[in-house]
Amino acid sequence: MTSDSGLSWPKTEIRGIKAKHLEGVSIIFGVTGSVAAYKAVDIIRELIKRGAYVFPVMTEDARRFITVELLQWASGAEVFYKFDGKSTHTVLGYEGDLMVIAPATANTLTKLAYGITDNPVTLTAVNMLGLKKSIIVVPAMHEGLWRSPQVVKALNILEEMDVTILQPTLAENKAKFPETSDIVDAIEALSLRGKDLKGINLLITAGPTREWLDPVRFISNPSSGLMGLELAKIAYFRGAKVSLVHGPMHFNIPSYLNSIRVETAKEMLEACVSELRTKRFDAVILAAAPSDFRFEATAPEKIKSDNAKLPRVVETVKISQAIRKFYEGLLVGFAAETAGGDYKRLIENALKKLRLRGFDMIIANDVSRNDTGFSSEYNEAIIIKRNGEKKFLRKSLKSYIALQILDSVLEELKK
Repeated sequence: MTSDSGLSWPKTEIRGIKAKHLEGVSIIFGVTGSVAAYKAVDIIRELIKRGAYVFPVMTEDARRFITVELLQWASGAEVFYKFDGKSTHTVLGYEGDLMVIAPATANTLTKLAYGITDNPVTLTAVNMLGLKKSIIVVPAMHEGLWRSPQVVKALNILEEMDVTILQPTLAENKAKFPETSDIVDAIEALSLRGKDLKGINLLITAGPTREWLDPVRFISNPSSGLMGLELAKIAYFRGAKVSLVHGPMHFNIPSYLNSIRVETAKEMLEACVSELRTKRFDAVILAAAPSDFRFEATAPEKIKSDNAKLPRVVETVKISQAIRKFYEGLLVGFAAETAGGDYKRLIENALKKLRLRGFDMIIANDVSRNDTGFSSEYNEAIIIKRNGEKKFLRKSLKSYIALQILDSVLEELKK
């Protein structure tokens, strides 16, 4: 930030402690008059933890819900909240890489759509649009306002301007603020890659499956499904159309994703085949961890513990092999191996799976580690292509691993 702007780079002990993906990225953060304004603090802090510099801008109405001092504390930067004759909006427009307005009220959306610049947030946003900078709006309001013809029209205008609208969750007669992680992931994807996946259709699987013995017992694995979910979200934020087929997970699936929930490996295959038969997909990314085994029979009632006559365990269907019989597009798989830190063995096992299952690309990761993989928000992986090309992805948040995997997918699709 230039010295004559009246602003200074924030200095905070939390910068980059979680990741450095956004190191050097300047984010202008607009806050408007909604009860959800208090959530801006968590989002700002999370962005800083990933290395970003955040500069808050707020409306007068926002000050009824959150103070200037709190936003200054959260960001470590001076807050632009009133017109002061210093052309602060101009400086922010030139120095900011993108702008986020969270929460964005109905009043803010309609003003932004029609270029009404009577407060610091819309003034800064209109200036940034004129400079061809990216804008993300995160609406929050009552459902009646969200569905009103005025807001619907404003949203259509903003979409024509290529403003990214992070869809709210509709519940309890409200258009509710999305999860903090969704907002941060959207900011990260757009600031680092933009909408470079626009026009691409992806089918992605995520999570474990459950192969039932009886109504209360099943075979499964510790997969959380986070890796596949991050792939779906990051792809969506980068402009792709995404269908997500997922097993049981403890995460909220965002409403903006076309999602299909399944239980068993057989159901996951059936859902994938149905999608592939009815839609065109440029690539299929099988990030799920379906169980390799199932019981030959399922009991209708709980089997008593003193009953030793259990059904035989047999192999489940191999989804990739079944898909490859008719799908000729790019097929990406995952190899979760217990390699004990032996990268040579990890790569050998992954290559064997790539060739056996018909993948064009496989992402290998060592799930024997405690700090990455199934139960962690971090991962470390190796991308291996059919031609033997390898790319090592160092330990990072799964959102950033997803971003890099999608980079490789895009590279292959361009060939």
